[in-house]
Amino acid sequence: MVQTKFILQEKDMPQVWYNIQPDLPVPLPPVLHPGTGKPVTPADMEAIFPMNLIMQEFSPERHIPIPEELLELYKIWRPTPLYRAHRLEKALQTPAKIFYKLEDVSPAGSHKPNTALAQAYYNKQAGIKRISTETGAGQWGSSLAMACKFFDIECKVYMVKVSYNMKPYRRIMMETWGASVVPSPSPDTRIGREILERDPECPGSLGIAISEAVEDAVTHPGTKYALGSVLNHVLLHQTIIGQEAKKQMAMADCYPDIVIGCVGGGSNFGGIAIPFVEDKLNGTHKDTRILAVEPASCPSLTKGLDAYDFGDEAGMTPMMKMFTLGHQFMPPPVHAGGLRYHGMSPLLSHLSRLKLIEATAVQQIETFEAGMQFARTEGFISAPETNHAIRATIDEALKCRETGEAKTILFCHSGHGHVDMASYDLYLRGKLSNYEYPAELVKEAQKGLPKVNV
Repeated sequence: MVQTKFILQEKDMPQVWYNIQPDLPVPLPPVLHPGTGKPVTPADMEAIFPMNLIMQEFSPERHIPIPEELLELYKIWRPTPLYRAHRLEKALQTPAKIFYKLEDVSPAGSHKPNTALAQAYYNKQAGIKRISTETGAGQWGSSLAMACKFFDIECKVYMVKVSYNMKPYRRIMMETWGASVVPSPSPDTRIGREILERDPECPGSLGIAISEAVEDAVTHPGTKYALGSVLNHVLLHQTIIGQEAKKQMAMADCYPDIVIGCVGGGSNFGGIAIPFVEDKLNGTHKDTRILAVEPASCPSLTKGLDAYDFGDEAGMTPMMKMFTLGHQFMPPPVHAGGLRYHGMSPLLSHLSRLKLIEATAVQQIETFEAGMQFARTEGFISAPETNHAIRATIDEALKCRETGEAKTILFCHSGHGHVDMASYDLYLRGKLSNYEYPAELVKEAQKGLPKVNV
């Protein structure tokens, strides 16, 4: 019998998160204070984050222990299974071996609880009573809502308006876990009111929602801000994905030639990729390709400028060196709401700069074609974000069919599509659109990049 699932026992779950920063051949560029332009210190970030998370952001330690209380919560769904996609391989008539790490078995349906629970835990340890955050498609917001309920913390979510309207069941999930959810831009903040005054029909963006959530945190006593992607400590918490995957690939007696993940801000891609980048750096697997897949309508890694930029619309966050389309860029309203972000994680931007990872961009309709083929072979209905990774995986497997190479491909199945069926309905009825890369809008937005001297 050919094995399909590779399952770790709870005792085999990683006990530490892997911090790649000590292993980088070139250090990360400094993060700059938005007011002074000087490198930020931990004290500079204390207005929006608890110090225990700030210290993880700057940590020089290669391995950071996962607290026992968190490990017990992770056991609700971790370790997650690794699957061999036998049926997809057969349908593609490819000699490639395809594996996928199924992260959507979490209660919230995605990889996001890996960091949501960690951030809620550390906020609770710091005595925080309330957390504000943003969410795109709602995967992060629902995960943090659940985590906050576990730790008895109040949760306020600013959900990008286009996703708020497209994905009502994500909002209901958040409210079921006790969160307060508003469409962004909202009348609840100064920046939200200003944007609505200029454009009452503004569809919103992650940059705007981040501005609102940060403003909320600094104007409400006892509140801190939590971010679901981009920052170092977020990617740190997600490395449990790749660490598990390495153990499971060994169980399958394979090692991936190609590692693939969808990418917006970088959380699931960083989670699957960074432990494999470690093997590139230490020389054990130097030739592994690590491929980030982004939407063609919002392609920060493939078409963004490598520059300092703000993480939000209003310029309230520190300035980070990253590939960016400009913090004032308004991405087209693709259904992969979690990938509609103007910039890329500074850490992943740095790995791209060092040629340790590569990137490609794909169109919306083609991603749903891939998701449909995956659903009709493997059975799982995937989130629009995950469909980007599936698209690239299928493309790589088809290349193997042409060349006859039996490569091993691993991708991160970062979330299910059970609350995204309206998007699938549009595809099935031929009403889904592709969006061209809005070059002129990006060029205009990039004029607003901050001027810095490092």
